[in-house]
Amino acid sequence: MRPDFGAGSRAAGPGRRGAAVRRRLPLYAAGEIDVAYVVRGTDEAVDRDTWWEEHSHPTHELLWNRRGASSATVGARVWTITPLVGLWVPAGTPHAGWAPAGTVHHAVQFRARSVPSISGAPVAVDVTPLLRLLLDRLTAEDLDPGARARTEAVVLDLLAPSRNELLLRVPRSPLLAPIVAAVGADPAEATTLAGWAARLGVSTRTITRAFQAETGLGFSRWLATARAQRAVELLAQGGQIADVAELVGYHSASAFGTAFRRVTGVNPAAFRSR
Repeated sequence: MRPDFGAGSRAAGPGRRGAAVRRRLPLYAAGEIDVAYVVRGTDEAVDRDTWWEEHSHPTHELLWNRRGASSATVGARVWTITPLVGLWVPAGTPHAGWAPAGTVHHAVQFRARSVPSISGAPVAVDVTPLLRLLLDRLTAEDLDPGARARTEAVVLDLLAPSRNELLLRVPRSPLLAPIVAAVGADPAEATTLAGWAARLGVSTRTITRAFQAETGLGFSRWLATARAQRAVELLAQGGQIADVAELVGYHSASAFGTAFRRVTGVNPAAFRSR
Protein backbone atom coordinates (compact mmCIF):
# COMPACT_ATOMS: atom_id res chain seq x y z
CA MET A 1 0.00 0.00 0.00
CA ARG A 2 1.03 3.58 -0.54
CA PRO A 3 2.24 5.06 2.75
CA ASP A 4 -0.32 7.47 4.13
CA PHE A 5 2.01 10.21 3.05
CA GLY A 6 -0.17 12.93 1.70
CA ALA A 7 -2.97 11.74 -0.52
CA GLY A 8 -4.91 9.76 2.03
CA SER A 9 -4.87 12.59 4.53
CA ARG A 10 -5.41 15.53 2.18
CA ALA A 11 -8.47 17.68 2.30
CA ALA A 12 -10.54 17.87 -0.85
CA GLY A 13 -8.87 20.03 -3.46
CA PRO A 14 -9.24 20.98 -7.13
CA GLY A 15 -10.61 18.20 -9.28
CA ARG A 16 -11.82 15.91 -6.49
CA ARG A 17 -15.29 14.50 -7.09
CA GLY A 18 -17.01 12.17 -4.66
CA ALA A 19 -15.51 9.63 -2.31
CA ALA A 20 -12.19 7.98 -3.09
CA VAL A 21 -12.30 4.50 -4.60
CA ARG A 22 -9.97 1.54 -4.19
CA ARG A 23 -9.18 -1.00 -6.87
CA ARG A 24 -7.88 -4.51 -6.37
CA LEU A 25 -5.84 -6.19 -9.07
CA PRO A 26 -4.08 -9.59 -9.06
CA LEU A 27 -0.41 -10.31 -8.41
CA TYR A 28 1.29 -11.89 -11.44
CA ALA A 29 4.84 -13.10 -11.90
CA ALA A 30 6.84 -11.79 -14.86
CA GLY A 31 5.66 -13.53 -18.02
CA GLU A 32 3.09 -15.63 -16.13
CA ILE A 33 0.57 -14.77 -18.83
CA ASP A 34 1.93 -14.48 -22.36
CA VAL A 35 0.20 -11.66 -24.21
CA ALA A 36 -0.36 -11.42 -27.96
CA TYR A 37 1.05 -7.90 -28.35
CA VAL A 38 4.54 -6.40 -27.98
CA VAL A 39 3.42 -2.92 -26.89
CA ARG A 40 -0.11 -1.83 -25.98
CA GLY A 41 -1.25 1.42 -24.35
CA THR A 42 -4.52 2.47 -22.76
CA ASP A 43 -5.82 5.80 -21.50
CA GLU A 44 -8.07 6.41 -18.51
CA ALA A 45 -9.64 9.64 -17.27
CA VAL A 46 -9.85 9.31 -13.49
CA ASP A 47 -13.11 10.86 -12.29
CA ARG A 48 -12.63 10.16 -8.56
CA ASP A 49 -9.61 10.00 -6.28
CA THR A 50 -8.41 6.44 -6.86
CA TRP A 51 -6.10 4.02 -5.05
CA TRP A 52 -4.76 0.89 -6.74
CA GLU A 53 -3.91 -1.63 -4.06
CA GLU A 54 -0.66 -3.55 -4.38
CA HIS A 55 -0.56 -5.63 -7.56
CA SER A 56 1.85 -6.74 -10.27
CA HIS A 57 1.67 -7.42 -14.00
CA PRO A 58 2.99 -10.24 -16.18
CA THR A 59 4.17 -7.44 -18.48
CA HIS A 60 6.54 -4.53 -18.06
CA GLU A 61 4.60 -1.30 -17.58
CA LEU A 62 5.30 2.34 -18.41
CA LEU A 63 3.06 4.75 -16.50
CA TRP A 64 2.71 8.42 -17.42
CA ASN A 65 0.00 11.06 -17.43
CA ARG A 66 -1.51 13.10 -20.20
CA ARG A 67 -2.85 15.42 -17.50
CA GLY A 68 -2.22 15.74 -13.79
CA ALA A 69 0.15 14.11 -11.33
CA SER A 70 -0.19 10.72 -9.68
CA SER A 71 2.10 8.43 -7.70
CA ALA A 72 3.28 4.85 -7.57
CA THR A 73 4.70 3.11 -4.52
CA VAL A 74 7.10 0.19 -4.35
CA GLY A 75 7.94 -0.73 -0.79
CA ALA A 76 9.02 2.48 0.94
CA ARG A 77 9.68 4.35 -2.32
CA VAL A 78 7.13 6.76 -3.75
CA TRP A 79 7.53 8.09 -7.31
CA THR A 80 5.58 11.06 -8.66
CA ILE A 81 4.33 10.56 -12.24
CA THR A 82 3.62 13.56 -14.49
CA PRO A 83 3.19 14.37 -18.20
CA LEU A 84 6.96 14.92 -18.32
CA VAL A 85 8.32 11.98 -16.35
CA GLY A 86 6.82 8.50 -16.27
CA LEU A 87 7.73 5.34 -14.39
CA TRP A 88 8.95 2.02 -15.78
CA VAL A 89 7.83 -0.93 -13.64
CA PRO A 90 9.48 -4.27 -14.52
CA ALA A 91 7.14 -7.24 -14.94
CA GLY A 92 6.28 -9.00 -11.71
CA THR A 93 7.13 -6.00 -9.49
CA PRO A 94 4.48 -5.42 -6.77
CA HIS A 95 3.40 -1.78 -6.72
CA ALA A 96 0.50 0.38 -5.57
CA GLY A 97 -0.85 3.58 -7.08
CA TRP A 98 -2.72 6.79 -6.37
CA ALA A 99 -4.33 9.30 -8.75
CA PRO A 100 -6.50 12.29 -7.84
CA ALA A 101 -9.70 13.05 -9.72
CA GLY A 102 -9.03 14.85 -12.98
CA THR A 103 -5.91 12.85 -13.83
CA VAL A 104 -5.69 11.35 -17.32
CA HIS A 105 -3.15 8.56 -17.17
CA HIS A 106 -1.69 6.34 -19.85
CA ALA A 107 -0.46 2.83 -19.06
CA VAL A 108 1.71 1.05 -21.63
CA GLN A 109 2.26 -2.71 -21.35
CA PHE A 110 5.32 -4.42 -22.87
CA ARG A 111 5.46 -8.17 -23.53
CA ALA A 112 8.00 -9.51 -21.03
CA ARG A 113 9.00 -12.44 -23.25
CA SER A 114 9.89 -10.11 -26.14
CA VAL A 115 11.11 -6.93 -24.45
CA PRO A 116 14.01 -6.85 -21.97
CA SER A 117 13.44 -4.54 -19.02
CA ILE A 118 15.37 -1.27 -19.21
CA SER A 119 16.19 -1.69 -15.51
CA GLY A 120 16.11 -4.38 -12.87
CA ALA A 121 13.99 -2.14 -10.65
CA PRO A 122 11.39 0.62 -11.16
CA VAL A 123 12.96 3.68 -12.73
CA ALA A 124 11.78 7.06 -14.03
CA VAL A 125 11.59 7.65 -17.80
CA ASP A 126 11.53 11.00 -19.59
CA VAL A 127 8.34 11.18 -21.67
CA THR A 128 9.56 13.26 -24.60
CA PRO A 129 7.27 14.68 -27.30
CA LEU A 130 8.62 12.09 -29.75
CA LEU A 131 7.95 9.21 -27.37
CA ARG A 132 4.40 10.48 -26.79
CA LEU A 133 3.75 10.68 -30.54
CA LEU A 134 5.00 7.15 -31.10
CA LEU A 135 2.96 5.73 -28.23
CA ASP A 136 -0.10 7.54 -29.59
CA ARG A 137 0.54 5.99 -33.00
CA LEU A 138 0.48 2.53 -31.47
CA THR A 139 -3.07 3.10 -30.22
CA ALA A 140 -4.36 3.27 -33.81
CA GLU A 141 -6.49 0.22 -34.63
CA ASP A 142 -5.76 0.40 -38.37
CA LEU A 143 -1.94 0.45 -38.09
CA ASP A 144 -0.58 -2.28 -40.38
CA PRO A 145 1.75 -4.91 -38.88
CA GLY A 146 4.87 -3.57 -40.57
CA ALA A 147 4.29 -0.01 -39.42
CA ARG A 148 3.47 -1.24 -35.92
CA ALA A 149 6.68 -3.26 -35.71
CA ARG A 150 8.79 -0.31 -36.88
CA THR A 151 7.08 2.04 -34.40
CA GLU A 152 7.56 -0.42 -31.56
CA ALA A 153 11.25 -0.71 -32.41
CA VAL A 154 11.74 3.06 -32.17
CA VAL A 155 9.82 3.21 -28.88
CA LEU A 156 12.07 0.53 -27.40
CA ASP A 157 15.13 2.38 -28.66
CA LEU A 158 14.01 5.62 -26.97
CA LEU A 159 13.28 4.14 -23.56
CA ALA A 160 16.00 4.91 -21.02
CA PRO A 161 16.21 5.78 -17.33
CA SER A 162 15.72 9.46 -16.55
CA ARG A 163 17.96 11.64 -14.39
CA ASN A 164 14.94 13.68 -13.25
CA GLU A 165 12.95 11.20 -11.18
CA LEU A 166 10.90 12.62 -8.33
CA LEU A 167 11.39 9.85 -5.82
CA LEU A 168 10.74 9.97 -2.09
CA ARG A 169 11.88 7.22 0.26
CA VAL A 170 9.51 7.09 3.21
CA PRO A 171 11.17 6.15 6.52
CA ARG A 172 9.56 3.25 8.37
CA SER A 173 11.28 3.46 11.77
CA PRO A 174 9.16 4.31 14.85
CA LEU A 175 11.54 7.17 15.64
CA LEU A 176 10.72 9.03 12.42
CA ALA A 177 7.04 8.01 12.19
CA PRO A 178 5.75 11.23 13.88
CA ILE A 179 7.68 13.35 11.36
CA VAL A 180 6.41 11.35 8.39
CA ALA A 181 2.82 11.58 9.65
CA ALA A 182 2.99 15.32 10.33
CA VAL A 183 4.51 16.20 6.95
CA GLY A 184 2.09 13.83 5.18
CA ALA A 185 -0.86 15.55 6.80
CA ASP A 186 0.50 19.04 6.11
CA PRO A 187 3.59 19.67 3.93
CA ALA A 188 3.75 23.18 5.42
CA GLU A 189 4.53 21.65 8.84
CA ALA A 190 7.10 24.12 10.16
CA THR A 191 8.79 22.20 12.98
CA THR A 192 12.55 22.47 12.57
CA LEU A 193 15.07 19.70 13.05
CA ALA A 194 15.87 21.10 16.50
CA GLY A 195 12.16 21.28 17.27
CA TRP A 196 11.63 17.65 16.32
CA ALA A 197 14.63 16.62 18.40
CA ALA A 198 13.12 18.35 21.43
CA ARG A 199 9.68 16.81 20.84
CA LEU A 200 11.08 13.29 20.37
CA GLY A 201 13.61 13.54 23.19
CA VAL A 202 16.65 12.78 21.03
CA SER A 203 19.52 14.76 19.53
CA THR A 204 19.41 16.40 16.11
CA ARG A 205 22.28 14.12 15.15
CA THR A 206 20.18 11.04 15.93
CA ILE A 207 17.37 12.22 13.64
CA THR A 208 19.82 13.15 10.89
CA ARG A 209 21.51 9.75 11.06
CA ALA A 210 18.14 7.99 10.94
CA PHE A 211 17.06 9.92 7.84
CA GLN A 212 20.40 9.27 6.14
CA ALA A 213 20.24 5.56 6.92
CA GLU A 214 16.66 5.10 5.69
CA THR A 215 16.41 7.58 2.83
CA GLY A 216 19.91 8.63 1.83
CA LEU A 217 18.94 12.24 2.57
CA GLY A 218 19.23 14.54 5.52
CA PHE A 219 16.10 15.93 7.14
CA SER A 220 16.06 19.20 5.13
CA ARG A 221 16.55 17.52 1.74
CA TRP A 222 13.95 14.88 2.56
CA LEU A 223 11.45 17.56 3.59
CA ALA A 224 12.11 19.54 0.40
CA THR A 225 11.47 16.41 -1.69
CA ALA A 226 8.24 15.64 0.17
CA ARG A 227 7.07 19.21 -0.39
CA ALA A 228 8.02 19.09 -4.06
CA GLN A 229 5.93 15.94 -4.55
CA ARG A 230 2.87 17.66 -3.12
CA ALA A 231 3.62 20.84 -5.09
CA VAL A 232 3.75 18.87 -8.35
CA GLU A 233 0.24 17.56 -7.75
CA LEU A 234 -1.11 21.02 -6.87
CA LEU A 235 0.54 22.66 -9.89
CA ALA A 236 -0.76 19.90 -12.17
CA GLN A 237 -4.26 20.64 -10.87
CA GLY A 238 -3.87 24.26 -11.90
CA GLY A 239 -2.77 25.81 -8.62
CA GLN A 240 -1.18 29.24 -8.75
CA ILE A 241 2.51 29.27 -7.89
CA ALA A 242 2.20 31.69 -4.97
CA ASP A 243 -0.68 29.69 -3.49
CA VAL A 244 1.17 26.39 -3.90
CA ALA A 245 4.29 27.87 -2.31
CA GLU A 246 2.30 28.78 0.79
CA LEU A 247 0.49 25.44 0.93
CA VAL A 248 3.75 23.49 0.96
CA GLY A 249 5.50 25.66 3.51
CA TYR A 250 7.45 28.40 1.74
CA HIS A 251 7.19 32.07 2.69
CA SER A 252 7.87 33.36 -0.82
CA ALA A 253 7.45 32.18 -4.39
CA SER A 254 11.17 32.71 -5.01
CA ALA A 255 12.20 30.44 -2.13
CA PHE A 256 9.72 27.86 -3.35
CA GLY A 257 11.05 28.15 -6.90
CA THR A 258 14.63 27.57 -5.79
CA ALA A 259 13.71 24.50 -3.73
CA PHE A 260 11.41 23.09 -6.44
CA ARG A 261 14.06 23.44 -9.14
CA ARG A 262 16.69 21.80 -6.93
CA VAL A 263 14.49 18.73 -6.55
CA THR A 264 12.79 18.46 -9.96
CA GLY A 265 15.26 20.09 -12.34
CA VAL A 266 12.71 22.67 -13.59
CA ASN A 267 11.19 25.78 -12.07
CA PRO A 268 7.47 25.80 -11.11
CA ALA A 269 6.46 28.05 -14.00
CA ALA A 270 8.11 25.79 -16.57
CA PHE A 271 6.54 22.71 -15.02
CA ARG A 272 3.09 24.31 -14.92
CA SER A 273 3.25 25.51 -18.54
CA ARG A 274 4.37 22.09 -19.78
